[in-house]
Amino acid sequence: MGLIFNKDIAATYQAWHRSHPARLIDRSLEKLIFRLVDPNPGERVLDIGCGSGNHLLMLSKMGLNVSGIDASSHMISLARERLGRKCLLNTCRAEDLPFDDNEFDLAVLINTVEFLDDPVQVLREAGRVTRKKIFIGVLNSLSWNGFLKKIQGVFGNQVFGQAKFYNLWQIKALVKEAYGDMPISWACIRMTPSCVTQGETDSIPFWQWEHSPFGFFLGITVTIRYMLRTESFPLKLGLEKASKHLVGIETFEDLVIRRKHSQR
Repeated sequence: MGLIFNKDIAATYQAWHRSHPARLIDRSLEKLIFRLVDPNPGERVLDIGCGSGNHLLMLSKMGLNVSGIDASSHMISLARERLGRKCLLNTCRAEDLPFDDNEFDLAVLINTVEFLDDPVQVLREAGRVTRKKIFIGVLNSLSWNGFLKKIQGVFGNQVFGQAKFYNLWQIKALVKEAYGDMPISWACIRMTPSCVTQGETDSIPFWQWEHSPFGFFLGITVTIRYMLRTESFPLKLGLEKASKHLVGIETFEDLVIRRKHSQR
């Protein structure tokens, strides 16, 4: 199941989310999702690992019908305070989602994979409940900021000390293990370190660097393609109109026994 955010860990994560790099990610994330996912207004999207609802608000502003799940009841409470009745929220494990097959058009996992014990199982569950596309967003382990977050974890940061950072090739490997050979598109948000020049960082559009495997934040979209689909055909004749009931019909085994008795 991975790391479940309690009140203290949640406070640490929220403090990071208010930092300059995190705000720059959010500023470009909507454009990144539009570019890679191309969502249509009204489509149903599930935010897996929704936390306190930051990305649910963004997805709702994009015109999507939003739902969210998180393993932390504390985070779900925070999200419910912020979104009210704007979306469906559930406290549950991402490895066992309480939804029907193909219930959602889209699913997103934004800064979620880093905190999972079994990311492949979570991706499989996301694929089960999603019929079109899955967006995965992670901090890149090959970026300068990914390296800094690892160092912070070594020195006791409650959040990043328990996170596992991924690069592009590792995420692709997880996707292939979960889904097989599915179409993948990817891009990144790349920023220069804040120690260089913060003003210049703000002015760099992410799409100028969209295929750098060393980008600060990676976005990967999987297009779900089913090898086999089933069609459901309704019965044209109601059971109450059937000429015979199943109860009382002689089976082949009954016929054999009856014939044996008649030959004695």
